[in-house]
Amino acid sequence: MARKHHRSKATKAIKSTKAAVTASPPSKSKVGLLVTDELEKAIQQCRSTVHRIAKDCKAKNKKYRDIEFDFDNDQNLCLAGLVSEEGFAPTAASRATDIYTKPQFFIDGAGSNDIVQGALGDCWFLSALSTASTSEHLIEKCCVARDEKVGVYGFVFFKNGSWVSVIIDDLLFVKVPKFEELSSAEQLLFHNDKKKYNKTARKGGKNLYFARSGTENETWVPLIEKAYAKLHGDYSSLSGGRAAEAIEDLTGGVSSMLRTKDILDTDRFWEEELLHANDDRLFGAGYGPLDTSRIGSDESIKVEGLIGGHAYSILKAIEVEGKRFLILRNPWGKSEWSGPWSDGSKEWTPEWLRRLPEIGHVFGEDGQFVMEYSDFLERFEDIDKTMLFDSSWKMSMEWLRVPVRPPPAAWSFGSVSFNFSIAKSTKALIVLSKLDERYFKGIDGCYAWNLQFLVYKIGDTDPELVAESEQAVWGSRSVNTEAELEPGEYVVHIRVDGLFKGDALDPSEFNKRKLARVLTQRALARSAASNYDPSSEKDHLPASIDALVGREKAIAGARAKAAAAATASSSSTPIVGDIPEDVAGASDDKELKTSRSDSDAGASGDEEEGSPKEKKKTEGEKKEKEKKAKKKYKTKEEENKQKDKIKEGEGSNQLNESAKVDSSDSSDTGNESDSNSEDDSDGNSDYTSTIDGVDGDSDLAPFDNDAAFESPELVDVFIGLRVYVQGGERVSIVGTIQEEADKLYAASLRDEPRPQ
Repeated sequence: MARKHHRSKATKAIKSTKAAVTASPPSKSKVGLLVTDELEKAIQQCRSTVHRIAKDCKAKNKKYRDIEFDFDNDQNLCLAGLVSEEGFAPTAASRATDIYTKPQFFIDGAGSNDIVQGALGDCWFLSALSTASTSEHLIEKCCVARDEKVGVYGFVFFKNGSWVSVIIDDLLFVKVPKFEELSSAEQLLFHNDKKKYNKTARKGGKNLYFARSGTENETWVPLIEKAYAKLHGDYSSLSGGRAAEAIEDLTGGVSSMLRTKDILDTDRFWEEELLHANDDRLFGAGYGPLDTSRIGSDESIKVEGLIGGHAYSILKAIEVEGKRFLILRNPWGKSEWSGPWSDGSKEWTPEWLRRLPEIGHVFGEDGQFVMEYSDFLERFEDIDKTMLFDSSWKMSMEWLRVPVRPPPAAWSFGSVSFNFSIAKSTKALIVLSKLDERYFKGIDGCYAWNLQFLVYKIGDTDPELVAESEQAVWGSRSVNTEAELEPGEYVVHIRVDGLFKGDALDPSEFNKRKLARVLTQRALARSAASNYDPSSEKDHLPASIDALVGREKAIAGARAKAAAAATASSSSTPIVGDIPEDVAGASDDKELKTSRSDSDAGASGDEEEGSPKEKKKTEGEKKEKEKKAKKKYKTKEEENKQKDKIKEGEGSNQLNESAKVDSSDSSDTGNESDSNSEDDSDGNSDYTSTIDGVDGDSDLAPFDNDAAFESPELVDVFIGLRVYVQGGERVSIVGTIQEEADKLYAASLRDEPRPQ
């Protein structure tokens, strides 16, 4: 999905860019994916791309290979992140058509029993799949296009408040080695029969290294897991998480967490919440791991078959003969509840066995089990709820870059606020979120952040508190609240709480190719902020293909005009390279302009090199750079040494960096990295990277990638507010950071009449 990356860096309070949402009568709508114009655009883009790829592959008689996520040529980049503790060791990557005898994407649709976890710690994601599959056709809506013969599949996911499409091929990692890789003793077990070995050991879903379907020949589970891994950069990034966040990514819904001990009226919760599971809301459950120190074991303790720190899906709530039952599922596809009403327990009398079809359960070691509601409340600690939307809901969104003072600064509201107005009474959901940083593990800074907010109605009297964010797990990606809002103006005040995680990692230890991808994706994610400064990450913002094509078209047109003019004047030498600068730099996408070097932009052919005027200009520039570079050095001795280097022509790169940092809005950030690299071969030394202390091709120094814009004490946090309203109009959101709010407040005081 293309985004505009360049907005005025001086902007502090800007009206939001809103996601337009299709409207239809609430009573006629069915819940599903959050319906926005952006969703339809992502779906159409996905279908178009899959169709184009399939057509091209058929013409060339070859299957599709995704070179951006290539299991054969880039296995490590697909498996591992910048910092990965997992030691994944698949034996090979095979096509789905080679793994299965009769592969089929869906067999009788997506079902909760289709999912079996593999070698990856992504039970939270698989639990989300299991939960989402209980809502009719919900998973099918995520898988929007495919050509199974060619091996190309397209999916849509909801990421950072926007719908994006992901295209993958059908290569999957397998765990069983080739026959030739076996020892002689192992080959003997199969009577040295290679065909028999391949047929029995290397065929079927059980050969898959990661997740698989419990239904043989069904492929949707490993393929959607692969697409989700690509969305976040690699498989390692999916290790550990919360099922509720994955459901949000699959549906565009809004999730919240409730402690079972905090439920005021359990009967009311059963009637008003759980009995509506899979109607317009989805549920998951879990409890924290138990302390094993007293028993001297590192293995997790099970509570009657239940596992701590694990995600379970709530598939159904039903009341039969005065008893309240919940049907749950373990995404492992095994290891079930062994207490009352477990499979084969004494509670299942002949009379109750006849009730099994009504309850909707079948005995078997498949991870699915039945619990009575009272037992559920006693064993599970947390309940995750995700609200789903029909097309009567409209969403508005605004992102801001917020400079925050980390601890031990005051724990206070005021870092940022958002204002919006409501035209008529409506049910609303207000969501405050951080960027999804799963892709950015390793460069996500020294602090973990927790968000809270208060919602006030602004009127003629004192502001009235109308809502506040609900409890969430500390450090969650988002917090939210539901509220009935009356017409009027509202302000949302934010409190950001920081926790120091540890010193920033040394990027010199990172895989440079992986680092390039991660920095690019982070820059794109941050560019959604209305006050984003593209110059802060210009080396990592990619140029869009559309902009490049448009630029080349303009250049070709200019060349044609120049050639025509030369022909008309009977010139003996056709002009092929002289292109007007305004045309050469023209582009609808501003990142092309920012990628041009200062030397190119300021070049002039009117003055001969070495002329007195040119020498005077050069000397003046050198003095100016020396002046701007002074604050870069802590002692006079360091400054004198650098001046000596300048005279010898060896220190220009560092001066250029100093001048650039000094002239930007983010001066004095505290990121004083080493500048040991030589000038680039094309002379564009001014454009070596200064992001997060990474200085071009020089030795990478330890850095804090959350460096401040205005002070070493400040850390940037990217925060977004989403407002969902039902049956009303979209709202206009204005975000204001503390600095701008202070200026506006001071101005208001100056405008007040002085007391007599």
